Amino acid sequence: MAGTRWLDEEEQRTWRTFLAAVHLLEGALDRQLRHDSGLPHAYYQALVMLSEAPEGELTMTELAGLLRSSPSRLSHAAARLEEEGLIRRFKRPGDRRTTIAELTPRGSEVLRAAAPGHVNEVRRLVFDALTDEQVEQLHGISEALLAVLDPRGEKPRYTNPGGTGNRD
Repeated sequence: MAGTRWLDEEEQRTWRTFLAAVHLLEGALDRQLRHDSGLPHAYYQALVMLSEAPEGELTMTELAGLLRSSPSRLSHAAARLEEEGLIRRFKRPGDRRTTIAELTPRGSEVLRAAAPGHVNEVRRLVFDALTDEQVEQLHGISEALLAVLDPRGEKPRYTNPGGTGNRD
């Protein structure tokens, strides 16, 4: 294709290595969570976002934005989480168009039980494999990619606003 600036050998090597690492990392985290708690990684992330929200609730639109998920994909996940009693969905009083997702006490228990194993796996697969300098570089690289990829420019949440610490 004329005008295409093809990847050189080093860029191609870096690109394919990056894709493989992201794919394998996501799979490993998903397997660990499913094995230890029966939760897919995506569902775990939804529970984390709700646990960090004031009152443990967010609109479905807010939750989709934080998860960088499509509304239809989130709706499917929320239905499953609701079936399992981990969240509750309801309409905002006075606004029949807005659906709220709320973390249930059972959802909090499941999340608390799943978090230590997940954090240990994240530490083992990512942070234990990198030097402090590489962690800093990874943070900078991730922020640079998010600046291009996230059209709203939203930064990821880093800590629990309630001060109880991250579960991820």
